Amino acid sequence: MYSNRHSIRLKDFDYSNNGYYFVTICVQDKLKLFWNDKYIINDREDTGVLPYKINNIGLMINFWLNEIQNHFKNVIIDEYIIMPDHIHFILIINNYLGRTHRSARTSNAINQFVGVDRCVDPKLLGNIIQWFKTMSTNEYIKNIKLNNWPRLNKRLWQRNYYEHIIRNEKEYLRIREYIKMNPRV
Repeated sequence: MYSNRHSIRLKDFDYSNNGYYFVTICVQDKLKLFWNDKYIINDREDTGVLPYKINNIGLMINFWLNEIQNHFKNVIIDEYIIMPDHIHFILIINNYLGRTHRSARTSNAINQFVGVDRCVDPKLLGNIIQWFKTMSTNEYIKNIKLNNWPRLNKRLWQRNYYEHIIRNEKEYLRIREYIKMNPRV
């Protein structure tokens, strides 16, 4: 069967390279599944972040998003936000990531990787996103039956995802600010 799908990835770029990636993943059919009227304070280290209306589905997404860095030892999830129908996050791949230095939440995070103690096999960005989508979708389907979550039209997530390779600290800081301010927009 012939597929008319086109890749939006850069043709000659190796997505297993060390780097900072701004990723957006959208819910299929733009269903607003992740928020309701219950306010939960975001538990990130940053202060001054507005509380937002995340629900149990959003909390499940939050869990699996944070599990990425437990499953892929060469990955850090930096700044992120769960919006009603999509998520934004900065994913850092560092194939020589020291296990004692996992935080990337400082203003100079681009330059803070230190304490290299072992090499970790690289994982492609696409494999990481696929793993996250699979785990969160399986959990969602389980909760359709157990907790009466809204039924889906075939899938939880849109087929693709948007990524942007962050090339310098100025761009990194601008994207972090965009993610933090996104609920206010």
